[in-house]
This record gives sequence, structure tokens and C-alpha cells, in this order.
Amino acid sequence: MKANVISKILFFGLSLLPTVRQTTAQPILDGRVTVSNLAVSRAEDKLFVSMEFDVSALHLESDVEMLLTPTLTQGASGTSLPPALIAGRNRYYLHLRNGLTPDDATLYRQGRVSLIEYRAVIPYEPWMNTAMLSARSEIRGCGGAPLAGADQRLTTLDLEPERRYFMPVPVYVRPEAEAKILTVEGSAYIDFPVNRTEIHDTYRNNQAELRKILATIDAVKADADTRIIGVKIKGYASPEGPYANNERLAKGRTQTLKEYVRRQYDFPESLLTTDYEPEDWAGLERFVETSGLNDREAILAAIRSDLAPDAKEWRIKKNYPEAYAYLLANVYPGLRHSDYAVKYEVRAYTDVAEIRRLLRTQPQKLSLQEMYMAAQEMEPGSDEYAETFEIAVRMFPDDATANLNAATTALMRGDLKRADGYLSKAGERAEAIYARGVLAALAERYDEAAALFGQAHDGGVTEAGEALRQVAELMNEPK
Repeated sequence: MKANVISKILFFGLSLLPTVRQTTAQPILDGRVTVSNLAVSRAEDKLFVSMEFDVSALHLESDVEMLLTPTLTQGASGTSLPPALIAGRNRYYLHLRNGLTPDDATLYRQGRVSLIEYRAVIPYEPWMNTAMLSARSEIRGCGGAPLAGADQRLTTLDLEPERRYFMPVPVYVRPEAEAKILTVEGSAYIDFPVNRTEIHDTYRNNQAELRKILATIDAVKADADTRIIGVKIKGYASPEGPYANNERLAKGRTQTLKEYVRRQYDFPESLLTTDYEPEDWAGLERFVETSGLNDREAILAAIRSDLAPDAKEWRIKKNYPEAYAYLLANVYPGLRHSDYAVKYEVRAYTDVAEIRRLLRTQPQKLSLQEMYMAAQEMEPGSDEYAETFEIAVRMFPDDATANLNAATTALMRGDLKRADGYLSKAGERAEAIYARGVLAALAERYDEAAALFGQAHDGGVTEAGEALRQVAELMNEPK
């Protein structure tokens, strides 16, 4: 599979954040409000604050409201976070009608909310590493007049100094469009009269077996997106009897089955092809290998020998008569079969909405290029985005491009073990070497990563230059 155009997006969420967590519930306001699941974390120039306010025990009169404001203080430094405003019925509707709610506050109606999931992101400043986080509550009455207020400490931050992490740019490879030629296969067990080659569709179980072949063809023909381009039938006979006669039967019966199928659909002669195997020794070998026959190893030796087919059969029949009788009665009938394969072409898809639907229902009808095209319309890093590349590699498990892109998505999500598995089948193109460098860098194997990034950069992956710079800085960073 050839590939061109390189796609790039930034990695998100791979670095661990310096974090303070407090899961124990903490009552404030004399137990009328409870704070739980408090977490404060930092990344670069942002501070993230989250907690849950349980206000189910808070009761406010209709004309009363409470402003709940988280605050950070450290010595002379301090800042207020966006507040939550919980209002009684009259105050709530007064805010809605007159737009009285502060711009940074979120308005809630008392009695209609029991749990407030609080989230805030503010600019980070160094003094915040050891700041005290408090909850300031202010009860206000009619006209906003203050009635009561209090500050209650929630926790003291202890944020570690920020550690630097490797943050690569992933490189995806866009597969080229290719014709989609698929094949559906099966086996039918048609019974013929002894030493005869004509088909009787009412003979024994022939009606059901013939229907299997026709149903496979019908399923492909009924799909408006597909076009049958070939039907192949290969007939097999079992090893008993003279090889020359079995060859005649296998060839003749296969030709008869071909003509039967062609008449049902009026296919052109060139659309159907045939082949035959006079005696299915490979099928017999597969059975004996997994059987519990007493003379299994000796029979396998005979099957695998260089003897002529008739001599092999005679050796088994003469030396192991009990096993031969069992094989003749229970295994040989299954060796008289007709394998069929319907080859068809699937039309190209250009509508992304249609491709996304097929990803969920019939991914086998899509090419790698079509799946890639749909992924470009998805949110990078989302579950749907990742699943698209997972589907691609399931449909094309041995394709280097599919494995490379799936590995890149796994790296993007921090799944280094899965990425390593995909990279083992991603080939040796420069982009695959770069992805192996990303894997090594994320695993903090910086010497290995530097060597791989150097190779990838020499191979034309420009993103490897920035990756090399980051790895060099990390290698020189104090432990």
C-alpha cells in the first residue's frame, strides 16, 4: 500500500499534571453545604480547580441568595475564582429578568439543584503552589443586602515544581485510493451418484448445499454498491479408488457445477473459472493431525511420504485397516467438496457521513483511504477518532500503513503497549521509525529515541527535528 500526504495534530493529555486531591467530604456552613472530590492541578500557565458542592441540605427563603466563591490566598497574594450563586425562587427569577448575575458567576435555583459540579481554570502564578484554598459564603437578602458571611478553609495546596514532558507531534500517513476487490468464500458438499458427474438437485442434501452457493452469490448481487467480477469453483474428490478415476470425477463434477451456477444467472462464460484436486490429501492430513487415531503418526508418515497417491492409500488400507475403515466412513465423505469464491468490487465512497455509517455497520466495504478521510472530519483524540484507526487495522491487519496510523493513535492516548504491538507491523518507512522514536521517548528511553529521531529526520520527517530538541533537553534535565 503506497502512501503520501502527511497529517499532523498535537498530542494532548500525555503529561501528568502536578495535582492536589482531596476526596473526603468536608462540611461547610454548619453542614448545610458539603465539599467533596476536590482536585487542583497545574499544567504550564493554567491552574485547574474542580470540586463538588452538595447543596441538598441548603434551604433559602424565596428572597434570599447565597454567593459561594472559592478563593486562593498566600500571604499578601490572593485571587477569587468564579462564584456559584444559589438563589431562592424570587431572587432566581429576578436575576433572570433583570440580568443581575455577575458575569463570572453561574446561577442556580435553590431546591432545583442538589449537586453543583464546580470547574474553574485560571492563570497560574508561582505563589499558588502553596496557597490556601477557601470557600467564601455570603448570604444576601432582598435588594442584595448582606445578611451573613464566612470564610472556611478547604485545603492548602502543595503543587510539585512542574516537570517537563516529551510532547511530540504525531505523524499520520494518508493511504492512497485503491480499487476494493473483495472475496467471499464457502464450501458445499454436493453428492453425486457413484462414478457419475451429473448433478441431481433433489439427491440427498444437494438442494440445501446448492442453495448455499446461490445464496452467497445472491447476497453480493443484491448489494447495489457491489459488482461481481468473478466466481471460482474448485472441486475435490476423496482418496479412495484409483487416482485416474478420481481425477476424472473431480474435473467432471466441477465442470457440471460450474454450468449449473452459470444457468441460474446467465453469467458470461468468462466470469466463471474452475479448478480441481483429484484427491484431497491435504484435508485428510489436517484431520489426522488433530485426531485421536491409534496409528496417527504412522498414517501421517504415509500421507506425507513421496509415494504415489494410489500407493499411499494402499499402505494405509493394508497396514491400518481399523483406522482406514473409520476414515472411509467418517472422514472421506467430507473430502468430497466444492469450494467456491465470489470475487466482487465495491464502489468508491466520497460522502463522509456515509463512510461514518459504514464504519459502524459494514467496515469491510471501506478502503483505508476512505476510513482515513472520515477521520479527518472527527475530533482528534476523541473515542470515535481512535476507534476509526482501530477499525482500519482490524480490517487490514497486515497493512503497514494501517498499523502505523493505529500505533500513532495509541501513542496519542498513552497506550504504549498497544502502540508497540502495531509498530512491529508498521514497516521501515521514515514515519514508522519516527513513531518508534516517540514510543521510546514516552517510555523515557531517550538515547534510543534520539537515534530513531535522527534516522527519521534523515528520511524526511521534519517533525523529528523538534523531537530531537526536546529529547536533548530532557536528557540534560537534572534528575
